[in-house]
Amino acid sequence: MRELDAKVITENVAEMCKEAAYYLPEDVYNGLKRGRETEKSEVGKIVLDQIIRNAEIAKAEDRPYCQDTGMTIVFVKLGQDLHITGGDFTEAINAGIAKGYTEGYLRKSVVAEPLFNRVNTKNNTPGVIYTEIVPGDKLEITIAPKGFGSENKSGVKMLVPADGVRGVKKAVMEIILHASMNPCPPMVVGVGIGGTMDRAALLSKKALTRSIDERNPMPEYAKLEEELLELINSTGIGPQLGGTTSALAVNVEWGPTHIAGLPVAVTICCHAMRHSHRIL
Repeated sequence: MRELDAKVITENVAEMCKEAAYYLPEDVYNGLKRGRETEKSEVGKIVLDQIIRNAEIAKAEDRPYCQDTGMTIVFVKLGQDLHITGGDFTEAINAGIAKGYTEGYLRKSVVAEPLFNRVNTKNNTPGVIYTEIVPGDKLEITIAPKGFGSENKSGVKMLVPADGVRGVKKAVMEIILHASMNPCPPMVVGVGIGGTMDRAALLSKKALTRSIDERNPMPEYAKLEEELLELINSTGIGPQLGGTTSALAVNVEWGPTHIAGLPVAVTICCHAMRHSHRIL
């Protein structure tokens, strides 16, 4: 059995938090450039120019791409033949988040209790950690800082099977239209279909870690992604002040569900569609 020291996890998570905050993924950067080329609105073109320039400055100067450096979402695939030594696994991840957000001068945005005593934890912990046990002896980590301007406009709709594809499109568009320009578009939209209410939401979050250039491998869902993107870009929401580049991509993930259900979750991400990925 392979061993991995918890301190190694902490150091890597710290580095990944900074990377995710500073460097916009290449697929998203290129998507913004493509959007600039096809944008019909003159104001939209100006906004996209500023967004692209902002990404370039952030990368060149190792500065946060957005002042909202998000709540830290962590997706983990933990090999069943890997033994974590020298400390608690969850504590190691949270220690990495604290280290990365402190050393990187990233905004700390987490409160310890959500309703009655909203006191900032001062290090952006705890992260929201999803752990999947998989075959092998590797540890795969994806860090996805999630800003709340877009998170607040996400949503879940509980449909029935009879609603079908038309119902799914209607549900997604209701959430998008309600969000309008508030999530700092152009958006990347993650859609989760199936499972339970909570599982659909998780699927929609995981969808945002997929490249915007990669379509769902199942043709029917790939077609749905393209159709939803066309519908969203026809709304006129545009890049913050109106236009034709409302979204860069729609990524759909699906899972098995109950015979009586058709849960649909939509996680909206702003143009700061940040994530970092490593295998240890």
